[in-house]
Amino acid sequence: MRGGLLVVIAALLLAACGPAEPVRIGFIAELTGRSADLGEGGRNAMLLVVDAFRESGQLGGRPVEVIVRDVGADAETARRSTEELVAAGVEVIVGPMNSGSIDVIQPVTEAAGVLLLSPTASAVKFHGKDDHLFRINATTRDNGRNYAEHYHARGIRRIAVAVNQNNRAFSESWLAEFRRSYEAIGGQVLSAPFFDSSAPSYEPVVHQLLAERPDGLLFIGNAVDSARLAQQVHKFRPGTPMIVAEWGGTSQLIELGGKAVEGMMLLQNYNHEDDSPRYRAFHDAYRKRFGKAPVYSSVLTYDAGVAVLTALARRDERMKMKQALLRFGPYEGLQQKISFDANGDAQRVAYFMTVKDGRFVRE
Repeated sequence: MRGGLLVVIAALLLAACGPAEPVRIGFIAELTGRSADLGEGGRNAMLLVVDAFRESGQLGGRPVEVIVRDVGADAETARRSTEELVAAGVEVIVGPMNSGSIDVIQPVTEAAGVLLLSPTASAVKFHGKDDHLFRINATTRDNGRNYAEHYHARGIRRIAVAVNQNNRAFSESWLAEFRRSYEAIGGQVLSAPFFDSSAPSYEPVVHQLLAERPDGLLFIGNAVDSARLAQQVHKFRPGTPMIVAEWGGTSQLIELGGKAVEGMMLLQNYNHEDDSPRYRAFHDAYRKRFGKAPVYSSVLTYDAGVAVLTALARRDERMKMKQALLRFGPYEGLQQKISFDANGDAQRVAYFMTVKDGRFVRE
């Protein structure tokens, strides 16, 4: 009997000395398809921030595992990918990047009590709710108002808008907020046709936009959509002022659009020209590891990762992630402090940009 007890005690001691259970963090985004640049940019930043925390020892040597899933091309794939992350026992899921995917993913995470932290989703319907969704980005209300006031003041008083119908949770919200603010100060939205990203040609949409000879055009679409639209505009009426919603403001816009997007205007939620040591170190590490510059989803995902990992490092093991994220902020992001209100919403500093000589340049 005594020998058996010693064996049990020895087994328990060996188990106690074994490797610590890893902290599991989920990441979900569009990694295939037209907005894959945003998903890849976020995933890459998430890997960088985890490495930085490992090297700093802030997690006390406890291993961190990032489990990555693609939202895929349809709702069923997004739902299944989310269920896989929940089943894997993740503490939190960082992502997705677009508002439309949240409509599918959030019911799964809410039912499981798993916190979802989206770096870039901005549809105003997610704002101000006491749930398990936290967000890093400003809302479509903030951005729509900023666009309306800024470009109206620049002399664009009559505008035509092309609206992506594949991410309607974002694009409809963005259009509604922009229209409300723009018309309140005397602007006129001449037409706002929806388009399908899979359409073989955007020529009919562009003809409709140009028909009433607006002062400028506005595209609410991803980088691929916006580049294709700009090429058609450049073909039929070169020199027309063009504006793109922040969703389309990645390097892919310039790579695919070429000369057609020169002079295109947009708002961005990070400063491309930041020379601070903290941002430059991130930028250089990102380029060295992945062979390209970060995009806005990279910066916002890095900030999301800092918040998540800081909260994980400081919390008591019994503390839920939602409680920890609210308690231990504000968090030191790459370019600004990240502070969540009681509903998990944050504010974001914005910068107006122009494409000039194949680069995003601050106005």
